[in-house]
Amino acid sequence: MLKRKMFRVTFGMLFVLLITVTAACSKQEEAAPSVTANGEQKKTKEITVSWMRDLGPSNPHAYYPSQLFSQSMIYEPLVEYGEGGEIKPHLASSWEISDDGKEYTFHLREDVKYSDGTPFNAASVKRNIDAILQNKTTHSWLGTAKLLEQAEVVDEYTVKLVMSEPYYPVLQDLTTVRPFRFLADAGFPKGDNTLESIQSPIGTGPWMLEEYKQDEYSVFVKNPNYWGEQPELDKITVRIIPDAETRVLAFEKGDLDLIFGEGSISLDEFTRLQKNENFETELSGPLGTRNLILNTQNTKLADVRVRLALHQGFDKAGLVKGITSDVEQPATQVLTTDYPYVSQTFPGFEYDAAKASAYLDEAGWAVPASGGTREKNGEKLSFELMYDTTDRIQKAMGETLQAEWAGLGVELRLTGLELTEQTKRFREGDYDMNFWFNSGVPYDPHTLVNAVAEPTFGVAEAHVNIEGKAELDEQIRQVLASVDEKRRQELYDQILQKIHDESVIIPLSYIRQFNVYQKTLDNVSFPESRWDHPFNSIRLK
Repeated sequence: MLKRKMFRVTFGMLFVLLITVTAACSKQEEAAPSVTANGEQKKTKEITVSWMRDLGPSNPHAYYPSQLFSQSMIYEPLVEYGEGGEIKPHLASSWEISDDGKEYTFHLREDVKYSDGTPFNAASVKRNIDAILQNKTTHSWLGTAKLLEQAEVVDEYTVKLVMSEPYYPVLQDLTTVRPFRFLADAGFPKGDNTLESIQSPIGTGPWMLEEYKQDEYSVFVKNPNYWGEQPELDKITVRIIPDAETRVLAFEKGDLDLIFGEGSISLDEFTRLQKNENFETELSGPLGTRNLILNTQNTKLADVRVRLALHQGFDKAGLVKGITSDVEQPATQVLTTDYPYVSQTFPGFEYDAAKASAYLDEAGWAVPASGGTREKNGEKLSFELMYDTTDRIQKAMGETLQAEWAGLGVELRLTGLELTEQTKRFREGDYDMNFWFNSGVPYDPHTLVNAVAEPTFGVAEAHVNIEGKAELDEQIRQVLASVDEKRRQELYDQILQKIHDESVIIPLSYIRQFNVYQKTLDNVSFPESRWDHPFNSIRLK
């Protein structure tokens, strides 16, 4: 573990340092110097990146506006998700699971401190778990949060999590960025309700938040008390640039060193920058699925024939190619066979306008003699589609669907919303259609099926009026509690087939992340999970 060093400096050197820090800009070559143990000056290894929205309070137990990648810089899990889905030790060095699958005992590392120097121990884990359980309903989209009864301190560095019933994905859930990460005592608010607020973002992770100005920037520096391998970089400045074109211009001017993450720039800009020999670009494999979700609480969409008509009534391959320039690929099912327990490749719903029209005719939706939007009992076949105003792909896909479905006699009204309002309406079921992304690793497939069964996040509500919903929910309950691998696989086969056939969730494309960076950076890579940050391995050439 690296220790903070104290240095004696002359007043003159201190003055130089202060002037340098004040004048520092975002470029690496203008980074402020620091002083080594032998009195030599060296440049601070820093980079500047950008994000499309404010990073929020960096609360480990809360959701928007806190951003996942920045939460993962500050806070760490008990266990981590490794290559191929392997669960590896992290803050916990080892663990045991009881025979009945209801108790998980974790042996914590004894060399871990929070960034403020206070110890990480079993009492701290319990305090954080207790805070999470204060808001169990909010976190119940994650099965472990729903079924976790309590945390017990066994000794100073041993903690036991007690479940109300067996739940096989506990370890996978504990690898996620939120809410099962850990805040130092000094960060807790009065009453310990961390969902409402925290005093300060103090974690055990390799980075700590040094400076934050809402809607402008956040500055992260290395945690001097970090127990693990220290990052190569000393400092990361995250500038908030909502507009993608402005972000690209800043990068091309050299004001940004790295553009990363989904939706950070348009795919057209990415393909253009790919061709520029002055920059480096990288593209990940598929990390998740971009979906359209249809709300069966709308009685028109409760009819499976209408859902199938919409699914087969647009050219998915053409839509994805035209909008993403082949950066994303057409999706035929919500989860690919790369995920655990996804053993089947389902037949896709091929584009067939004639078949789609036949479905609508059969459902009683007729085209008026004058043409235009189909009607039934005096009501038009019209739907609203919400989209995030900051996501150009969502808007473009919405406009394409609007045009193609108009040819079927279906009216689609597009409503652009701020992400907070879009999320609020989705959770409340106040929508007809919405864009939705599955979580990817380490969450799926268990988080997907739990979301289908468990109200509060919008997905279960969308499925409420499908035929056989009660039976599907029972199968999901059984699969998540199963201890027999063979039976678990059989149940997943049935559940995923049902989700596919119902077409409440229409898969559109497989999402890939990209990195665009200056040639001064080296060892830029993608994390195992799309939600984690990519900074620890980055070096300056």
